[in-house]
Amino acid sequence: MSVLMVNEHADFKTLKELLGATDGNLASHTKALENAEYILVEKQFIGRKPNTRYSATKLGKAEFKKHIEALEKLISKT
Repeated sequence: MSVLMVNEHADFKTLKELLGATDGNLASHTKALENAEYILVEKQFIGRKPNTRYSATKLGKAEFKKHIEALEKLISKT
């Protein structure tokens, strides 16, 4: 998700490479984030190749910010 906070969007291949995830693992996590309405999924073709692109929603950005703030509080208490 942090990749989507820095960039407007990221495609499946980019996320897979950055996260070191398997296809199945990444697909299940992105599906969960999509179901929670934290990311928007756009499917298209580039030439003849399918391309799936992800972007963070306003809700996703807000929830990510809350998550980071909670982690910072935990860190500051140690």
